[in-house]
Amino acid sequence: MGEISTAPTFRGRERLIAALDAAVSLADTKAITSALKQVLCNAIGDPGIELPPCVHRPVQGRYARRELHRSQRLGYSVIAMCWGPGQGTPLHDHDAMWCVEGVWRGELVVTPYALLERHGERCRFAAQETLYGGRGSAGSLIPPHEYHTLCNASEGDIAVSLHVYQGPMERSTVFDPLGDGWYQRRVHQLDTDAA
Repeated sequence: MGEISTAPTFRGRERLIAALDAAVSLADTKAITSALKQVLCNAIGDPGIELPPCVHRPVQGRYARRELHRSQRLGYSVIAMCWGPGQGTPLHDHDAMWCVEGVWRGELVVTPYALLERHGERCRFAAQETLYGGRGSAGSLIPPHEYHTLCNASEGDIAVSLHVYQGPMERSTVFDPLGDGWYQRRVHQLDTDAA
C-alpha cells in the first residue's frame, strides 16, 4: 500500500523518500542515523532534488515548520524548517526520539547541552561546544543526548534545514532559564505551518 500524504510535492521527492526509507529500515539507531546523515548530505548536493518554494518562506517571530513527509509504514517524519535572520529555538529535547538534521541553505549554530541533574520540573544543564553547520552538513541527536538549541547564524538571510525524526514530532520539552544553569521544564506542543 502506498503512502497517503497531504505534504507538498517537489522535484526529486520520490528519490529522496526511497533513500530515507532504505536508511530507516536498517537494524539499529546508530546505523539508521549514520545512513540518514549520508542521505541528507547527498540530497542537499543533488541538483535533481529541489525542495518546494514554501520551505523558503520564513514566518514572522519564530522559525517555520513544514511537514514534507510522514511514513505510515516506517513511522518517521520529515520536517523542513525555515529560519528567519537570527531566529532560533530555546533549549529543548526531541521527545525521546532520534533525529537527523541537514542544512539545506545558510548556516545554523547548534549548542548541545549536558543534563547535570533534575529535581522535579527543574533541571540543571551545562552548554557544550558550539557547532556550526553550513550547507550540506548533517548531524544527529540520539537520546539521552538530545538537549540543544539551534539558531540561524545570519542576521541578514534565511536558513533552511531538513529534519528526519523517528516519529511524528508533535511536542517537545522546552527548558526556560531560571539562572545559574537551572531551567524550568515544560511541554510544548508543536504545530506545522501551511505549505
